[in-house]
Formats: sequence, structure tokens, C-alpha cells
Amino acid sequence: MKRIVLVIAAVLSLGLNNIWAEGNAINETNAKNNIRTIKSPRFARPLVEKWIEEYAKTEPGVTFQLAKGSGSLNSIDLLVTFGNQDNNTQNISHVVYFGETAVLPITARSSEAARLLEGKHLNNKKLKQLFFLNDDFEEDVKKNKTFESLTIYSGSNATSVASSFAHNFGEESSNFRGKRISGDDLFLNSALAKDPLGVSFNALPNIFDLESRQLKSELSLIGLDIKKDLADNFNDNSTLDKLLTALESSKIAEVAIEKVGISVNHADDEVNKFLEWVLANGTKYNHEFGLLNLK
Repeated sequence: MKRIVLVIAAVLSLGLNNIWAEGNAINETNAKNNIRTIKSPRFARPLVEKWIEEYAKTEPGVTFQLAKGSGSLNSIDLLVTFGNQDNNTQNISHVVYFGETAVLPITARSSEAARLLEGKHLNNKKLKQLFFLNDDFEEDVKKNKTFESLTIYSGSNATSVASSFAHNFGEESSNFRGKRISGDDLFLNSALAKDPLGVSFNALPNIFDLESRQLKSELSLIGLDIKKDLADNFNDNSTLDKLLTALESSKIAEVAIEKVGISVNHADDEVNKFLEWVLANGTKYNHEFGLLNLK
């Protein structure tokens, strides 16, 4: 009799374990089905994190999260991208633009490069001579000992603002002088810290401290040839908010401006609802996180 009871107990236990395992598997599947992943360059991540936080208050049933590492695009639902990128090559069906990013030339504060460039207000032509290889002005660069002594650092991957900076001057990103830095554009700031003759560029959210609204203490803006009434907005003592206002009210040829959007890799109702929310509510955070509003 005891043996029969033990067998029945074992069978019941096994059945309950199977039900519990199946239930967990279903729950895990449902949880995964309610997760949407967004891949973003680092300069836009604080803004995307703010979207995710605010959107969760209105749609708690689905989770949006930032992608970790450099995973395959096949596992990404949404991708923050630039207006100059060819989305057709990435199997992307649609792009929703929500703002613009500005890219400024920089060097390390109190560096030899900053000293050499002090007082030089570079126009469009001089910036091209400084940053790019081009037969049309290579002789001018050789005559300019200051430019020849500086080392240019540029980004080299799809998430870099290098292509935006280059296209602003009618150049290709393959034409940069100097050294290419792989990985995120924040590494450009790190390269300048190690090279007293280093010069580079970066997006505003990577140049300014988003909390203090001041230029990061280790960086210095390279002087640009711009109108006197705007010049005070483009020095090391300016604030992020003054700079954003100046850029939105005036077109400055020496500053690269690039549209930023979200491209859709895997579209469904939840993704579409999120995109609608971004356009209706998410753009009000653009300035807070260093991006311009669309013109």
C-alpha cells in the first residue's frame, strides 16, 4: 500500500514540475515578446533613456530597452540613425526624424594644439584644410606649419558623426587626415587627452556636461569665423543652451548639422505606438539632452 502511495506521489510531483516548467517557459516567452530593443550612438542614449522612462508610465505592458554591446541588427527593433546614412543597405523600412545634432571642432583644453589655434577663427575653407586630404589645398596645408603639426582624430564606424562632419564640407569620411579611432565617439575625447597636438570634433552631447550645461572641463572649442553677434555663443565660457539657441536661429556654414531619426527594423503595433509617442511627446526633451529641434 505504501509503495502505491509513493508511486502516485511521484507521478503527481512529476506532473506538477512539468506544469511549473511549462508555465515558466510561457511566462519567459511572453516577457520576451513584450520587450523591444533600441540601438543608439552614445551621444543620443541619455535622450533615449528618458523616452523609455517616460513611455513606461503610459504603456507599462511593454518594455523598451537600450541594446547592450554591438549585437546583430537582426535582434534590434529600432535604430537611432543619421539623415545621411543609406538605410536601404541596412534592411530598414522607415525612418522617423525627431531632431538634429550639431558637430563642432574641438581640442584638449590648455593643450599645445589649443595654444597654436588660439585666436585663429577658422572659416569653411580653413577647416577643410585642417581636417581633410585634398589635392586642391594640400600645398596650402604644407605652407601652414600650424596645420601640418597637428594630428587629426576622426571616428570610423557607422555610429560616428564623422560622416556628418565630412559631408558638411563636401568631403567623404575617407578623406580625413590623421588617425581613425574605432568605437564610440567618446573615444575621440580620450584621444585628445593623450595627444597635446590632437584635434577632433564631436556632437554637442559629447562635448558639454548635460547637468551643468557647461563645456566639459577637459575640452576646448576651436575658434570659428562667425558673425560677431554670435561669437560669444561659441567660446569655452558659453553654455549648451546659448549654443542651441544660436544654432536654431542662424545657419552657420562652419557647423555641421545632421538630422537624427529612429529607423524601424522590426515594425509592429507596439513599435508604431512608441514612435507616435516620440513625435508627440519625446521631442520636448531635445534641448535638455543637447539636440536641436527639427527646422
